[in-house]
Amino acid sequence: MLAVASLSLNAMAQEDPTEKYSVSTNSFWSNWFISADVMYGAFYTNEEADANFSKSPLKSFRSNIGASVAIGKWFTPGFGLRTKFQGIWGRNVQTEDASTNAVKFWNLQEQALFNLSNMFCGYSETRVWNFIPYFGFGAVRNMSDNIYADNVSVGILNTWKLSKRVLLNLDVNFNVANDYDAFRAANGFVANNYGSSIKNSDRFFAAELGLTFNLGKCTWNKTPDVDAIKALSQGQIDALNAQLSDAQAENARLKDMLANQPKTAPVVETKTVTKVLAAPVSVFFNIGKAKVASKKDLQNVSDLAKVAKDNNSKIVVTGYADSKTGSAAYNQKLSEKRAKTVADELVKMGVSRDNIEVVAAGGVNTLSPINYNRRATVEIK
Repeated sequence: MLAVASLSLNAMAQEDPTEKYSVSTNSFWSNWFISADVMYGAFYTNEEADANFSKSPLKSFRSNIGASVAIGKWFTPGFGLRTKFQGIWGRNVQTEDASTNAVKFWNLQEQALFNLSNMFCGYSETRVWNFIPYFGFGAVRNMSDNIYADNVSVGILNTWKLSKRVLLNLDVNFNVANDYDAFRAANGFVANNYGSSIKNSDRFFAAELGLTFNLGKCTWNKTPDVDAIKALSQGQIDALNAQLSDAQAENARLKDMLANQPKTAPVVETKTVTKVLAAPVSVFFNIGKAKVASKKDLQNVSDLAKVAKDNNSKIVVTGYADSKTGSAAYNQKLSEKRAKTVADELVKMGVSRDNIEVVAAGGVNTLSPINYNRRATVEIK
């Protein structure tokens, strides 16, 4: 295990720089995978605790070939769960005679996976190699004697990307179990004995080589750069305020010119028209939700609402949903709910509902990444 870890760390040091970024959580049906491996196992049992057997994992009386299959899901780029089945042919190692040691067994476990490459180096779609320690627990069965026992495991899974959906994997693991083959005991569960000493337990090392296949969506979306979006919105508000200041200064200059005209001069009636121009301000929502994700977004809306009230302007609120999530009918309703949510906030800010126009744009993909489209825009008409 240490040798594999050392080789893996050297590979990390030589890996080309890749783009790393924060990600948003995918749906439950995303990032599933299945794997199938050929396994080489070396078995050590409590019956040999006081025997002078060779400890080499290459000895035929303690080694055998097996297989494993697993299905799992990554919940984040750094954490996943898998259900793993391994076994078929094993050894009970009561003697140094391989012909008398053969047993059939299976080992079924639930395992927690920790992708340290993504945790410490950041997620990257182009990364070739991933270093994934794990631990698990479950049950093992000696099929030759119909004996069950509980067991635990630790391991290191290394994966190398062959394509978007296919990975080469090398899995090295160590399993410790209650005595499940002691003198071919009677059927049933055997008392726990590995708490006091590992050598009094049945255990095996396994090295597995095979392929992992990613199912469905197997990448992670970037999170929106909310700070950048807010900075852009604030810049739009600042530009709007600057325009209003210029317009007010020009109005004052014209009024002053009119007041200082000679009395004999003809009276000229003037009308000052102020047209308020503003880019839309965005309010963002989480996937499938019509509740504002961050109340801080409403600060920019509040500034725009003040401008609209001061100038008795109409406001258009347009709701959107992302077109890649949900049906067209669902997205139409969701976009309307989001627009109405923001309209209600404007009313709380003192804007007359008669001056608010609500528009539902449905599901769109005009912005990239797609989750930028989970929003409502507020614009002075």
